[in-house]
Amino acid sequence: MARYTDAVCRLCRREGQKLFLKGDRCYTEKCAIDRRPYPPGQHGQGRVKTSEHGMQLREKQKAKRYYGVLESQFHKYYEMALKRKGKTGENLLALLESRLDNTVYRLGFAMSRAEARQLVLHGHFMVNGKRVNVPSFLVKPGMIITLRDKSRNLDKFKSVIEANASRMPPKWLEYDRNALVAKVAAVPERGDIDFPIEEQLIVEHYSK
Repeated sequence: MARYTDAVCRLCRREGQKLFLKGDRCYTEKCAIDRRPYPPGQHGQGRVKTSEHGMQLREKQKAKRYYGVLESQFHKYYEMALKRKGKTGENLLALLESRLDNTVYRLGFAMSRAEARQLVLHGHFMVNGKRVNVPSFLVKPGMIITLRDKSRNLDKFKSVIEANASRMPPKWLEYDRNALVAKVAAVPERGDIDFPIEEQLIVEHYSK
C-alpha cells in the first residue's frame, strides 16, 4: 500500500500552516513551521503569485494531507460525496471525518492521525464487537467503537489516553472515558471541523 514516507514537516511548511502531523511536536517550539514559516526548497522565501487554480490545488492538497490520504483515494471520496444529497464539499469532509483512523484520533487514542492509522492497522480497535484493521473503514451512526481488552493494559495507550484526557471529542461522538467505549451518534457536520478548510475550492478544482 503506497504511503507518503518523506519528512511530514515539509508538508506543513508547503501549505503554510500546521497540519498537526507529528502529534506533540506540533505544539512545541521544535515545530518546523514556527522555526521556518516559508515553503521548503531554494525558492521557498521568494514571492509567489498564486492563481485561482493554484489556490484550489493548495486547498485540495491541504485537506488531503491533513487527513493522511493519497490522491486516488481522495478523489474517490469526492466522487462518493458528489452522489450524496446536500453540498458536495460538506459531504466530502463528512466522509473524511468518518474514517476509522480519524475517529480514533478524535477520541484521543493517538497523538496524530498517522499514529492512529498504525494502531488501527495493528488491530487494536473493534467496531460493533468485531476487530477492524482497515484505517479507511467508514463509521456510521449507531456503531460502537471500543479498544480491545488486550490493548487496554499497554503502557502506550495508558500514556496517550492520560495525555489526551482534556481533549473533547466532537459532538458526533459519544465517548465514555472510563469504559473506553464510543458511539457514533450522528454524521459529522461542517461545524464539527475546526480546521480551516475551504471545501468549495476543492469542489471547484475537481469540477473543471
